[in-house]
Amino acid sequence: MSKGLRRVLTALISILVLVALLLGYLNFIWVPQTAQKSFPQTSGEAQLNGLDGPVDIYRDNMGIPHIYASTPHDLFMAQGYVHAQERFWQMDFWRHIGSGRLSEMFGKGQTATDTFLRTLGWRQLAEIEHQTLSPESRSILDAYAEGVNAYLSERDPVELSLEYAILTGLLNRDYQIEPWTPVHSLTWAKAMAWDLRGNMGAEIERAVLLKTLTVAQVDELFPPYPSDHPIIAPQIGEFEPSAAQPGSPLNSQANLPLDSATLDSLTNQLAALDDVLGPAGSAIGSNSWAISGARTNTGHPLLANDPHLGIQMPSIWFQVNLHCAPQTAACPFEVGGFSFAGVPGIVIGHNDRLAWGFTNTGPDVMDLFILKINPANPNQYEYNGQWLNFETRTETILIAGSDPQELLVRVSRFGPVISETYGPLKDNPDPESAATPFKDQAGIELPENYAMALRWTALEPGSVFEAIWGFNKAQNWQEFRAATQNFVVPAQNLIYADIEGNIGYQMPGNIPIRNSGDGRLPVPGWSDEYEWSGYIPFEELPFVLNPPSGYIATANNQVPPNDYPYLVSTDWDYGFRAARIVEMIEKAPAKIDSAYIQTMHGDSKSLNAESLIPVLLQVNLPTDLAAPRDQYLANWDYQETIDSAPAALFEAFYWNLLVATFYDEAIPENYLPSGGSRYYEVLRVLINQPNSAWWDDKSTPNQVETRDDIFALAFAEAVKCNICTQKFGADISQWKWGELHTSTFRNGTLGQSGIAPIENLFNRGPFPTGGGESIVNATGWSVGQSFETDWLPSMRMIVDLGDLNQSLSVHTTGESGHAYHPHYIDMADLWRNIEYYPMLWEQSAILESAESHLRLRP
Repeated sequence: MSKGLRRVLTALISILVLVALLLGYLNFIWVPQTAQKSFPQTSGEAQLNGLDGPVDIYRDNMGIPHIYASTPHDLFMAQGYVHAQERFWQMDFWRHIGSGRLSEMFGKGQTATDTFLRTLGWRQLAEIEHQTLSPESRSILDAYAEGVNAYLSERDPVELSLEYAILTGLLNRDYQIEPWTPVHSLTWAKAMAWDLRGNMGAEIERAVLLKTLTVAQVDELFPPYPSDHPIIAPQIGEFEPSAAQPGSPLNSQANLPLDSATLDSLTNQLAALDDVLGPAGSAIGSNSWAISGARTNTGHPLLANDPHLGIQMPSIWFQVNLHCAPQTAACPFEVGGFSFAGVPGIVIGHNDRLAWGFTNTGPDVMDLFILKINPANPNQYEYNGQWLNFETRTETILIAGSDPQELLVRVSRFGPVISETYGPLKDNPDPESAATPFKDQAGIELPENYAMALRWTALEPGSVFEAIWGFNKAQNWQEFRAATQNFVVPAQNLIYADIEGNIGYQMPGNIPIRNSGDGRLPVPGWSDEYEWSGYIPFEELPFVLNPPSGYIATANNQVPPNDYPYLVSTDWDYGFRAARIVEMIEKAPAKIDSAYIQTMHGDSKSLNAESLIPVLLQVNLPTDLAAPRDQYLANWDYQETIDSAPAALFEAFYWNLLVATFYDEAIPENYLPSGGSRYYEVLRVLINQPNSAWWDDKSTPNQVETRDDIFALAFAEAVKCNICTQKFGADISQWKWGELHTSTFRNGTLGQSGIAPIENLFNRGPFPTGGGESIVNATGWSVGQSFETDWLPSMRMIVDLGDLNQSLSVHTTGESGHAYHPHYIDMADLWRNIEYYPMLWEQSAILESAESHLRLRP
């Protein structure tokens, strides 16, 4: 070896050693030491100016705070203080989402998201809502903000969360943390409304598919709700079962004044927001059920809930108990459960008299309207033969490291014009881009000048948190139901149980009544033909109290009976989870207890497999395929557990079955099936039509394939599944579903930076995970992308109305939002293994379990 080469190698080795030492120092010394600066004080005493009196905060062995205060002001001030202690980075991030100000934190990469959010105007709506709140509600928000700001006032950014050390130290040195305001809390409702937004994606998808498919084909891809699956309220106020309401067929393509390229580009832009705001779709949902004492071992109701939301780090939930000490008419709160960091009160949980939970109703509360723009005045649009002026406002978007950008927002009578915030929709795209002007992409004749506006109930003032605070105080069904009237958006299935033995259900929300149409397609906005004439009156919304069945179950399935006089939606979840929940309740081997509900929460039976595998077992396969099919699938119980080899083989088959059946069709790439309950139902119908044209492989023009041909092809691909064999090898017995279907909890900001060393500071996983799409243990994944979990049961809760101290709960990650804190990721194994910790209630049990006690003094 030459001396020169030796010197080069020595230098490279020295550099590698230095890099290794630097990374070791950062990971094992600097990062832990820096992270610990933000860990909250949980013991001793702390002064909090503005309190009426002392406040005691006990944290149990899971780090869950139990707050005792003598006045509502002190209770909510302390909750704000605790939220800021544990989750301020999360709070700061979400208030920037709600106000459309992400670019101020993260720079130009978030400008497109901000322009869309500013167009929607969430911040302005929250400001209007704040002005209309009751004095009591304002005082709750004000006290909460006091507590947050008291914690912020004496701390540098690095003392608030490790993320600030990265943000202000490396990425955005000029970032300043501003005080918390009540409006910041109110924007939370808007962000959650987006996360649970309804059917706009399906509306656009149908419109795009009509460009290349017939009306009949599109109807087959959007089948009606199955008549053999449960509905939540068979009759309003009655308890006789009735058939499910079928979906309306599409009328024609004539109602569609947009071309597929236009709508496709809009969907791409909306999908990009899912990285920040969370995914949506028919697969996203939740489970809840209430079981009366007639069916339980205690003679008292049991209530269960597990909301399904996008996977994230930390958990979207922060568990906390709020106790007035003593509980009086002036200080009525005695409530515990799950809160949002950034919002006072308990969102889901129980008080001393009753419990409640949510699942998403999914009503059709979003419509796209096409506007004709005045060619002589871009600030006017046609309506009933007249030119109306847009309301306009100018938004200034501040961008870290760049100059501000101005955004002109135009708002029609239907809502804001959203087409101007998306590059592919612009008629005048940026000169540097290769985008085609919108009007040139149109495949049908369009007005010379036009735009698209969104009408959505979440873009109207509401007071959802007044409903939440009403639940917190309610003492019976009548008070609870009265509070639900404020729960206008996002409309939820509200499940209820109380210590008197009652169980109930209420669907609240502003559900539009349309002059014409069913909301399944974009509609013309140049007349009042498709206007909304009002909302379904609250007293006519579905509700149930104490049904003779002895249970109420909701899983985003159809709510009203077929004779309900109003349209709520045609895009329900297709009821596979609901069917399995009802089956387990009705076939319980004994009186139901919390342990049985735990098995229900963990139930991973795939009704999709139960539908498809009997067909696969009848297909004539060659020996080398028939052998593994019969060995692994013939006697499988359809449970997609963590260690299951049959589950891995089946889901590989299902992936390939969708690909072989639909990927050769004239379906645009963005709308190829990725799974979920809708395609479970599509296939459940198609397997009874073995010669349907959908089975024919269009890439083989000289051959017509049948169902059995496609099943055989899909299974042949499944046994050589690349993802599976690369991980486990060719021996199917070694395949494990949970190790394919892992859950990685990623920080929603720096944890998705694309910089591995930074991501590793905050992300945790992968964790092997059971369950799957449209399964009660609902851990979602996407065909064509990955088996990895992308949404999940964000928490699980079992409330025992006979003894509240016997209630159980768990959420996904941990109470703490601080990386490297002992409570940052201590719940993940409990969560994935369907285990729980006590939902402590009585003060004696809380004190016995307390790992710390902090007293706040005025």
